[in-house]
Amino acid sequence: MKIQTECVPCLLKRIIYEANLSTTDTAVKTKAIKNACKLLSQLYDPNECSASIATKVHKLVYETLGDEDPYKELKHQSNQIAQSLVPRVEKLIAQVEDPLKMSMLCAIIGNTMDFGIEGGSDHPEALKETFDHLVDEGLGHDDTNKVKRLIHNAKRVILFTDNCGEIVFDKILCRELKSFNPNLFLTLVVRGEPILSDATSKDAKELQFKEIVNEILTTGCYAVGVDFEKLPNTLKKRLNESDVVICKGMANYESFSETSYKPVVYLLRTKCNAIANSMDLPLNSSVVKLYE
Repeated sequence: MKIQTECVPCLLKRIIYEANLSTTDTAVKTKAIKNACKLLSQLYDPNECSASIATKVHKLVYETLGDEDPYKELKHQSNQIAQSLVPRVEKLIAQVEDPLKMSMLCAIIGNTMDFGIEGGSDHPEALKETFDHLVDEGLGHDDTNKVKRLIHNAKRVILFTDNCGEIVFDKILCRELKSFNPNLFLTLVVRGEPILSDATSKDAKELQFKEIVNEILTTGCYAVGVDFEKLPNTLKKRLNESDVVICKGMANYESFSETSYKPVVYLLRTKCNAIANSMDLPLNSSVVKLYE
């Protein structure tokens, strides 16, 4: 997705948010924000990918703050809150005729655990307050039947994760994918380095994803979403072999929508107008959208 005008205040709001997370030193925060504004003014180009620009700006801010993971504590809290909701998720899945669809919905609801942006969460505990309502709300766009046909016939599926917290529900989704097609070779992909509140190999290890998926790979570098110019060779090979690519969250949409990889399934909350308009979907809805 190309950067939109509304991405600018959103990005700056997030920069301020992570600076406040990282330090109480006003001088350091001021320097980080000024550096971000200066770089953004140089990089802003409506023909450039929003995720690519955001990566460069966040990288500079992290370096200025001297903090390689400003969201560390929030990420830990998010995983804890999500794990406390697992019994509720499991009960919902056990009660429905379509457990794969329900696991997709719950994994998408987990995508609301996003901080420092409009449409995200104020704190990890918010998921407890909104979970039941979002389950009742259901999917605002539902391509699950098409997706299930693809998964049924697939040999290899690759799933790109997004935020901490929601990755707890992603494990349940992975289990249901394997249950739906026991012959599936399922690859999980996490971020190569800590960035924003996104999950890394540390989270995948702590959550014991190896019990479920066939392999765990990383995007190989510091990037909002995926930097396709820096893809590790193994990940590049898996992408080319995969019958279906599943992408969680908005950052992965921002990245993958700039490529020709298909079929791609996006599981996300449309938390901002830029994404909603780009996908031609309603704002603040849970969506399973397939691009073939």
